[in-house]
Amino acid sequence: MRVAVECKSPLLQKSLELFLGKHLSSMKNCDIVLKDVKCLEDERCFYISGNKDSDLVKPFSKSQLILALEKRYKNMNKGNLYSTIKQHVEDEFMDEEEPDFDILQKRIELLTKEYQENILIAVRAFYEK
Repeated sequence: MRVAVECKSPLLQKSLELFLGKHLSSMKNCDIVLKDVKCLEDERCFYISGNKDSDLVKPFSKSQLILALEKRYKNMNKGNLYSTIKQHVEDEFMDEEEPDFDILQKRIELLTKEYQENILIAVRAFYEK
């Protein structure tokens, strides 16, 4: 998960940057953009404010922020991951009479590793309260 921060409030900007250290990315390469101004035009936008209609209501803890971002990231990529894997598998096995299970095994290992990393992030966020 790559996150960019673009806030008008310098205090919120700096706090989010400190909270998200290893997840920070440029606007061009990010998956999610954190803003303190409501934005409707960008699906990557994650709105933070004191309003109840925001994606994350202030005040919040680091673990609440990480969990909310992980949930958004998961929802954004839920359908994309499945369709991407399905397309790759179909492309690789379409012309072959007998499938190459090494490729499938590598895909499963990749998904398992990603799942393990997400679990570890959630556990760390829980214990950093």
